[in-house]
Amino acid sequence: MTAKKEVLIIGGGVAGLSAALGLSQLGIRSVLVDKQACLGGFAAQYACKATSACVKCGACMVMEKISRAVEDPNIDVLTGSRIAQISSSEGFKTVITQKASDGRTRQQTRETAAVILACGFKPFDPENKPYGYKRFTNVVTNLDLERMLRQDSVPLRPSDGAAPARMAFIQCVGSRDAKLGHLWCSKVCCASALRMARLIKMRRPATEMTFFYIDVQTFGQEFQRFYDDVREEVHMIRATPGDVYRTPDDRLTVVYYDFNSGQSREEPFDMLVLSIGITPAADARDLAAKLNLPTGSSGFLPVAANGGNPETPGVFAAGTLCGPMSIAESVAAGDRAAQAAAAYLQGNIRAEVHS
Repeated sequence: MTAKKEVLIIGGGVAGLSAALGLSQLGIRSVLVDKQACLGGFAAQYACKATSACVKCGACMVMEKISRAVEDPNIDVLTGSRIAQISSSEGFKTVITQKASDGRTRQQTRETAAVILACGFKPFDPENKPYGYKRFTNVVTNLDLERMLRQDSVPLRPSDGAAPARMAFIQCVGSRDAKLGHLWCSKVCCASALRMARLIKMRRPATEMTFFYIDVQTFGQEFQRFYDDVREEVHMIRATPGDVYRTPDDRLTVVYYDFNSGQSREEPFDMLVLSIGITPAADARDLAAKLNLPTGSSGFLPVAANGGNPETPGVFAAGTLCGPMSIAESVAAGDRAAQAAAAYLQGNIRAEVHS
């Protein structure tokens, strides 16, 4: 099989979009496949968290990349599509199924010279945690709050549509958890939650905000400065809550052990936000097996700095498939994977010329 000099990209989130756009700038065509109906992944659901100035949350760059990708003649976008089969022999042969608007499933086979895996992450499901998610209506996740802020600008209690007077964030839900075997930090949760807290305080100053945390992860000097400012506006409590129960007046009482006083305490809130962790994508192990890629004990793909794996030439990976990353880090990872894939294609062209 002589593969076309184009690249298959599996996953249309931030990393996949960045890889496709990076390849296009180098004059290389790509096939961008995503199982969802729309590009952008979870990041496309995030709210801009700018207050008086940009806070570098990265949400705005997602829509810009989507707009560029769908208009780029070098990028063949296939949404609502899945990888049915993939095999490698002098390139990659991939069978792709796509659900059309008429409900029918269509199938096509694409031959490419390289593959970039960028199928993202799976948000941790907190239903089995003792915080009342899916039992108490006013317990939501950080992703739920992102959508709420994007749609309504301000948080509203799902139970009655009222503005919460007191809100609390519980950090590291599904991260840094030895019982689950999730020992990693999800890296982005602290920054995202504090940015949302400050945005809510700006839009509704009377809202009281509380932040339950293990350790606040402040990646970078710029965020450290932001953190120094925002903790003046948010009640910071270093504790892991042990239980949540609903009161007769439809409030939520959080029970926690206060490390400072050495005592168990309770506090009532109107709305509770669970900052859920980043876990390996459901598709990661299946795709890794099809391409003979190793997966780490965590389930994330261990790859080289450029996103490649020496055991499987022509296959590269980018974004949160490889571990927790911010939007900016995912963009950079996508760019690196594009550069590495382009270099691989160029090497193959030279080999063909000299053979």
